[in-house]
Amino acid sequence: MPLDVAALRAETPGCATVTHLNNAGASLAPQPVLDAVVGHLHREATIGGYEAAEEAADRLAGTYASVAALLGATADEVALTDSCTRGYQLALGALDVRPGARVLTARSEYPDGLDALRALCARTGARLEVVEDDATGAVDLEALERSLDTDVALVALTWVPTSGGLVNPAAEVGRLTREAGAAYVVDACQAVGQLPVDVRELGCDALVGTGRKWLRAPRGTGFLFVRRDSSGSQARDAELWERSAALQLGLAAAADYALALDVRETWARVAALGEQLRIRLTELPGVQVHDKGEVRGGIVTFSVTGLAAGEVRLRLREDGINTSVVHSATSELDLQHRGLPDLVRASVHYYNDVDELDRLVAAVAQCAN
Repeated sequence: MPLDVAALRAETPGCATVTHLNNAGASLAPQPVLDAVVGHLHREATIGGYEAAEEAADRLAGTYASVAALLGATADEVALTDSCTRGYQLALGALDVRPGARVLTARSEYPDGLDALRALCARTGARLEVVEDDATGAVDLEALERSLDTDVALVALTWVPTSGGLVNPAAEVGRLTREAGAAYVVDACQAVGQLPVDVRELGCDALVGTGRKWLRAPRGTGFLFVRRDSSGSQARDAELWERSAALQLGLAAAADYALALDVRETWARVAALGEQLRIRLTELPGVQVHDKGEVRGGIVTFSVTGLAAGEVRLRLREDGINTSVVHSATSELDLQHRGLPDLVRASVHYYNDVDELDRLVAAVAQCAN
């Protein structure tokens, strides 16, 4: 059934006040998510925090099932965190990596993930190696296959990099990794809520994600999947006891909202809007689009000749358009490797419409003049 974009926008209060093209940073929450969070905060203020949690105990417990359904997992394989980074640290901390083992990652690795991998290697005596990209800019599957041997303990992949539209072939990486007998951890921070996710198809031992981005949940929410029969299967034991019940209910509402939509339809719309925006920006004099990959999603990165990315973002914000900046200094393996400066990042979601793309393109054209 085709998406009713008008209805989705009507259920998103922020659509009436801003052109929000920063969904890779934090998406606008739909009304059911807002209601879940504010409603529980009201109950806490009215009857007490512990009492409100007891009252909502079944709904709080149901968060695990809702997130698991999004991932193609079971509820006992899901732990709740406050961020993707925390989940990544938990996943890596549970691994038994021997000294001298090799840890493989790709050029698309997220900066926080890279820090966590380096910490793992420092703690265990393992060696971190980078698998190069193929001609399209995705992780090179042939190079990965050549690199996989009995010395490889872990393959870590960022499925959708933060610094461009690329969608890495995560399922194919999982197939190669399973055949080699190595552990496989997927950073799905920019994937869950944007494209279909099935941890069984991915073949991963662990997957981490966040609520605030494409899932449209509140900030301060995240999750970790750990395959039941993997060495880190007790990851839920590391959950923080003291956490926000209101945010957890917001995450559950966001997961349920996403489940109520056809993810194939939402993904197709995101990908189409992203590609349309790339084409239109490329047509502007003085504007360069820098996205890699044959399969690309809703993240669009670009630069304007003679104007710093931060200045472009500020000018767009003055026009009521939200974007972000990808900083070269924190993109060691990707932007620095490509010799690129800071880039403007516009990220579209299924609730964005063509009028908003028009607004952005016109504003960027003014910046380029």
